[in-house]
Amino acid sequence: MGAVPEPLQQNDPTFPDVWEELLWRGLVAVSTDAAELQALLAGPPVTYYCGFDPTAPSLHLGNLVQLLLLRRLQLAGHRPLGLVGGSTGLIGDPRPTAERTLHSRETVAEWVGRLEDQVRRFLSFEGESAARIVNNLDWFGQYSAIDFLRDVGKHFRVGTMLKKDAVAARLNSEAGISYTEFSYQILQGDDFLQLHRQYGCVLQTGGSDQWGNLTSGIDLIHKVEGASVHAIGTPLITNSDGTKFGKSEGNAIWLDAAMCSPYRFYQFWLNQADADVVDRLKVFTFLPRAEIERLEAAVAAEPFRREAQRALAWEVTALVHGEEATRSAIAASAALFGGGDLGQLPEEVLRAALDELETATLSPGASVVEALVATGLVASNGEARRVIQQGGVYVDNAKVDAEDAVIAPVLAGGIVVLRRGKRSLAGVYTR
Repeated sequence: MGAVPEPLQQNDPTFPDVWEELLWRGLVAVSTDAAELQALLAGPPVTYYCGFDPTAPSLHLGNLVQLLLLRRLQLAGHRPLGLVGGSTGLIGDPRPTAERTLHSRETVAEWVGRLEDQVRRFLSFEGESAARIVNNLDWFGQYSAIDFLRDVGKHFRVGTMLKKDAVAARLNSEAGISYTEFSYQILQGDDFLQLHRQYGCVLQTGGSDQWGNLTSGIDLIHKVEGASVHAIGTPLITNSDGTKFGKSEGNAIWLDAAMCSPYRFYQFWLNQADADVVDRLKVFTFLPRAEIERLEAAVAAEPFRREAQRALAWEVTALVHGEEATRSAIAASAALFGGGDLGQLPEEVLRAALDELETATLSPGASVVEALVATGLVASNGEARRVIQQGGVYVDNAKVDAEDAVIAPVLAGGIVVLRRGKRSLAGVYTR
């Protein structure tokens, strides 16, 4: 494998300003006044923020959109605040259909630490535009219920709150909505107010599905401080077939390597459809417009080469997991399909790869025929023998010539990799 370029983090200088680049990348679904925002972001450095609630032990691809938006604005000279919601995470923003499960304070506190570490990986904490991590428990923890109702709650009108999309959806559902989740927009609005007061924050970013929560802060600051602030809502990313982006086999694609291995993460990006890959390059990479347009032309002219998907998979996996882990994922992918030495792969990489395959657990010395059937690569012993006779079966990339061949594990962890033909893979764990 040849040298792969390091993923650079810089904005594209061919755009007149960062706002124009955000528009080209499709990162603005809704916003406050566009002309004012463009002027704001083209002027002296401003402070802006995005919030991340610890409702799980890891961030996911939806959060990655926001993390990279924070970074793009920082590269333009502005100062990011990464807010991890130690208090809002105890409640959770309303989902469209049902109440969230409330987690213990101890669990949320642990998740706060994990999310803070993840946010730190995407921002710079040095120089004039240095980032800062904040936790809204620092101010909400000081409120009494009476203080909160008097000082914050009095500025919110129930009629307006009822019209918010998330609240309206829940009111029309069988589950309804609790007062706890109904109050979430007040908490997020107060976040913006506190950050405006403490750091001069004038911009909040978030997903467009959070627009009601974003505007609650804008309205609160206008009422209390008499100031005008801004918000950007990024689009909800879907696949070209209309399905939800960021799911693989029904599971979320997490940023934590323990919850989604770099191998699986890399494969997810590598398998993006031709119809989606250019939009993914715009949103999730720092590749410049000229390079993305070149890759777009390559998709149209030679889609079978999947050059755009390989560029996308490298760029995003290297950003999230680092170059070494990305190279290991690429090596594992190549080795599994006969393009490299399986014996050079560490056990943890092999196991991560096998997590994506059908597997079986067999005793050493079990027949290859038995293994083919147990892993579902064939439907019967007879079919297994026919495929072996036709020269289409490989064990650890070595062709199997004999119908009575047996499993003899030589890879790390007693793992055996089966392959039928060029593309059908399965794994065997020996015991």
